[in-house]
Amino acid sequence: MKKIVFITPHDAEYGFSLAGVTQYSISQEEAGDTLKRVLGEPDTGVVVIDERLIKGLNDERLREMEARWYGILLILPAPEKPVVEMEDYALRLIRRAIGYHVRLNL
Repeated sequence: MKKIVFITPHDAEYGFSLAGVTQYSISQEEAGDTLKRVLGEPDTGVVVIDERLIKGLNDERLREMEARWYGILLILPAPEKPVVEMEDYALRLIRRAIGYHVRLNL
């Protein structure tokens, strides 16, 4: 049976390993060598790599590694922090007073 490997930055160190899959927590500088090593292992069937790690890799080199490999390479979208939208003080007062959200275009 082929194994699933996750390659993530250090901030996601224990996330996928808790699910019982192999996980490597690496820095962006180690991404190319680690990916090459994992793709070279004969018992690896699926490799999932965080997109923050491949930013330093050459697109051509990544496609070349993927083309020579027989498994599935997935790029995991990086978790994005939501943009905190500051609500205008006047809008909060109006909404609290009338109980309805008003959209003002000034």
